[in-house]
Amino acid sequence: MRRMLIVDDEPKLCECLAQFFSAKGLAVRFALSGGEALERLMDEPADVILLDMRLPDLPGTEVLKRARELCPQAKIVMVTAVEDDEPQLDAKAYGACGYIVKPFDFSDQTWAEVLQTDRDA
Repeated sequence: MRRMLIVDDEPKLCECLAQFFSAKGLAVRFALSGGEALERLMDEPADVILLDMRLPDLPGTEVLKRARELCPQAKIVMVTAVEDDEPQLDAKAYGACGYIVKPFDFSDQTWAEVLQTDRDA
């Protein structure tokens, strides 16, 4: 079973995403800050990381860089409420494979990058 870590400072959003991805067959955990996310990744690596760009303690790009070191094979998809090309380019430069803008829907099409397995690539 693929392991997923959701990193967002909105607990209700984390819970909704966890339910959605659990129903898709992923083992889901979540963290409400960048520091908490990095601690969780040190304890148990993730195959998929859904990472908010704006966190209360660390910039998303910093968490992305550190997560990439801890989980080099992980698929990391950034989530943000800000539709701006510069953060997207920064995130991709640091190894994010996708970028989703809030508000989003819960369709498989929206989450195709996250749901795609390595076998599908």
